[in-house]
Amino acid sequence: MSNTPLRPHTTNAFYVQAALSFGVSLTAVGFGIAYLPIGSWLRAFLAIAMLYTITSAFTLAKVIRDRQEETAVVSRVDQARLDKLLAEQDLLRLDTP
Repeated sequence: MSNTPLRPHTTNAFYVQAALSFGVSLTAVGFGIAYLPIGSWLRAFLAIAMLYTITSAFTLAKVIRDRQEETAVVSRVDQARLDKLLAEQDLLRLDTP
């Protein structure tokens, strides 16, 4: 019997909390940039910088998730090979001719 770990599941409440938190923070920064007492060129630069930071954060999160999934797959393959090797070995067998 193999004891493969169950895949962790995200609850709906956590998903909603994360989405709302992202939306609130994005809105707050957007309003902050919109109402700064600065020129339009500097305001546009800050808006582009904010969008660049957001896309970079999403990319980093995806890369980290992909690397973790690769590690999990390799770990499962190694565990399957070890299970097969151990199943082929019968330690209670007597080799008497």
